[in-house]
Amino acid sequence: MKYRYLGNSGIKVSEIGFGTWTLGLDWWGKKLEEEESISMLKRAYDLGINFFETADMYGKGKSEKLLAKAFKDMRNEVIYSTKWGYDMYGVEQIGHSEIPQKHNPQFLHFALSESMKRLETDYIDVYSLHNPKMDAIKNDLLFDELDNLVKSGKIKSHGVALGPAIGWKDEGIFAIENRNIISLQTVYNILEQDPTRAFFDAVDRKHNAVGITVRVPDASGVLTGKVNENTVMDRNDHRSNRKKEWIIQAMKKIEKFKPMADSHGWNITEIAIKYILSQQQVSIVIPTVTSIEEIDSFAFISDGKYLNDNEKKQIEQLYENNFGLPQLLA
Repeated sequence: MKYRYLGNSGIKVSEIGFGTWTLGLDWWGKKLEEEESISMLKRAYDLGINFFETADMYGKGKSEKLLAKAFKDMRNEVIYSTKWGYDMYGVEQIGHSEIPQKHNPQFLHFALSESMKRLETDYIDVYSLHNPKMDAIKNDLLFDELDNLVKSGKIKSHGVALGPAIGWKDEGIFAIENRNIISLQTVYNILEQDPTRAFFDAVDRKHNAVGITVRVPDASGVLTGKVNENTVMDRNDHRSNRKKEWIIQAMKKIEKFKPMADSHGWNITEIAIKYILSQQQVSIVIPTVTSIEEIDSFAFISDGKYLNDNEKKQIEQLYENNFGLPQLLA
């Protein structure tokens, strides 16, 4: 496992992180039991993964509690990154629907206290706004309070996690340029490069003060070979929002960069992750994992052998030309 610094925080993180949302929710077509979840967390640590990303929303605190059970005797050896801002205490979430947010200083202190209780810790390494809208990102009082929490030691750093869907360009650039964040979490992969390429430019202008944390690096499973046009998703599966037409075209796009993967002896998953790790603005890649076997396969991709500048440019040019395919109608 290779390691990088998360922005200018001084926090050294594994290039491959562990996103724990699959432990608290069944939104990836599989419900994991507690024993299996803890075994996965410990296996990840044994492979060198030290960055564990979660949120209070994941199973209404379930994922945070599982982290505490797995690492209660080794807290200082792991990095906890959790998120806050949804009023999960006052509103029940139905399906994948988005519930109201409370990104304000009062709720901040309450949510932080509750997360620390569940994680059984007296500090959080990275504390991020969860899918904030622009009004939250422009709230000076809120970010002053987050900076104060860093000074107090309750959190070591703070960040912004963009979503839920791909996009949020203006929010991301404003946060990078105007807030003391050290992490910006966003969707980024070979097939979905925007708006993250604009975030890279903003990070460069800030002299890499912010590290990009990448989620959905496998394009919802298309880049792992586990999802194709014939895959039938359970209605609870978060990937069911991918239109079949998008998946069919994605399979054609993959054929365009297979020769480059073959020249290195890589499979599609490897080139997909290595392409992301070839970007110096990226600090962490968080693949979706539901088994120990998947953890193993992703962890071993972090080996320092990535794409050169010419190869990156080739892939970016393919993307800019939609891989030579017609644009899908929205």
